[in-house]
Amino acid sequence: MDSTRPALRVFVLHHAGGSHLPYRHWPAELPDTWDVRLLDAPGHGHLLDLPQITDAGRLADFLLYSIEPELTCSYALFGHSMGALVTYEITRRAADRGLPLPVWVGVSARAAPQPTGQRNGYHELPDVELRARLKLLGGTPDGVFDDPDLWAVFEPIVRADLRLVENWRPAPDTGPLPVALSAFAGVEDHAAPPPRMAGWEEHTEHFLGLRVFDGGHFYFLDDPGPLLRQIERDATTALEAASATRLS
Repeated sequence: MDSTRPALRVFVLHHAGGSHLPYRHWPAELPDTWDVRLLDAPGHGHLLDLPQITDAGRLADFLLYSIEPELTCSYALFGHSMGALVTYEITRRAADRGLPLPVWVGVSARAAPQPTGQRNGYHELPDVELRARLKLLGGTPDGVFDDPDLWAVFEPIVRADLRLVENWRPAPDTGPLPVALSAFAGVEDHAAPPPRMAGWEEHTEHFLGLRVFDGGHFYFLDDPGPLLRQIERDATTALEAASATRLS
């Protein structure tokens, strides 16, 4: 094997209102034979100056277009919360367009697709209630809530992302994804509890299992180690199965 060619290229997609920053230590903590890429949606992180995309399908199109030149080796996708539904849409589009498929997909803290979608209306909550909801979920630094200037920047971003999530509908009559998939959940996550995460089994041809961790919606923030070790195990299992299939 070419020594410059990674064993696996992993694309990580962030949550609503987030960016690559909470995941910035992941590349160093996953195998050094992997090439871990942390993606930002437009209007977030490194792409803060770009107009925000508020439709899940268009966001998936944008990200797939941006990573398509990098699909030159075995690759995987991992998405947390909003990132999970965008991961689903990217995989669906890759399959529909005949592009290389990921050998493994990880979806975290986002309930399995439902035809009726999810109309919580969180993006329309009054300011005080939105803050309370975000504090309950965790994942947002307290400084954002305490600093009026930071909140003024963050509020429209997170409202637009929540609108994207709540208005998303999976395309009707779509079959299961033709990839290996693992689902990840926090046992105390009320937004995407483990029983709802288990529904992902119906949306993949190769379900590797539901992985449940201590904690809530952002169960991995304090200690990502357990999640990263499980990602390594599941992605390696899928990669080895894909390699065996190619050789058989």
